[in-house]
Amino acid sequence: MRRISIEALPNLYGKIAQSMDLILPVKTADQTNFSVWSDGCEVDLQTLKTVKSPKDAFFPQSETLYTVKKENRKLNVQPQALKDQDFVVFGMKACDLQGLAVLDKVFLAEPVDTFYAARREHGVVVTLACREPEESCFCKVFGVDPSQPNGDVATWIVDGYLYWKPITAKGEKLTELAKDLFEDASDDAVKAQQTSIQAIVEKLPYANLSLNGWNGDALDEKFNSKVWEELYKPCLGCGTCTFVCPTCQCYDIKDYDTGHGVVRYRCWDSCMYSDFTMMAHGNNRNSQMQRFRQRFMHKLVYFPANNDGMYSCVGCGRCVEKCPSSLNIVKVIKAFEKKEETV
Repeated sequence: MRRISIEALPNLYGKIAQSMDLILPVKTADQTNFSVWSDGCEVDLQTLKTVKSPKDAFFPQSETLYTVKKENRKLNVQPQALKDQDFVVFGMKACDLQGLAVLDKVFLAEPVDTFYAARREHGVVVTLACREPEESCFCKVFGVDPSQPNGDVATWIVDGYLYWKPITAKGEKLTELAKDLFEDASDDAVKAQQTSIQAIVEKLPYANLSLNGWNGDALDEKFNSKVWEELYKPCLGCGTCTFVCPTCQCYDIKDYDTGHGVVRYRCWDSCMYSDFTMMAHGNNRNSQMQRFRQRFMHKLVYFPANNDGMYSCVGCGRCVEKCPSSLNIVKVIKAFEKKEETV
């Protein structure tokens, strides 16, 4: 175990940024999101959850796939180069790290998404324990321990110090890069904080949310339930829940005429939109109820059915905080639980 004082963290940021991009929580216009560090930016390690998850570092909201130009009556296709330089994502919470595990199941399965795979290969994840989980958090339900975040390097902020524990070969290499900035430390302070964090988690409102009945075998029962007909009605179909979610992986592919060629790119999409996966004959989910049902069935039934029981939710609570109609996965689970109690 090593540590560095909070006051000296800018030195650590600068040291890392000398050799690779450093992505961490940055506050801009009173909102905190992961962004590339630059000298003078306002780093915010105090905010528990960024507005968007840091999945953007590995699965960008928009990215070019290739460019097509016409040269001498021939089309010249130029594929976008894959990520080939190491970078660090600093301050990722345990729930967001679990979100990457979900994305790995999607993008690293055959056929492998080479853009995502290249970023995973070159990305170094430095996690940060959650000192004070909030009422909207329910990561414990999905087996996530916010006091033990793992990653390539795990860190904890305790009494004015950042405690630093390398876990993987990537983490050891990063530690070696900045070894002169650290001092050896006992892990006693970290263990005490872990105990405190776990005590907070046990008292959270959704700590004992039950997933009973939600699994890969519940398809017919849940799909045909009349609960959806009432539950979906306040949904605006705005897609906010999908854009703040660390596990949503849907995207669209579009072409853009630059005037000097055509750029094909992909960008995040949402199953909550009426034109999502629109085909020539129309859309196979043509009502908001069907689209609403699809989102939660995927996270709680379809995904675990195809991924050894892994749920496509990590309990980060962003949808709980951001949905303008107060519709979220917790409300869905509780609605079905209430129905079962009355049967």
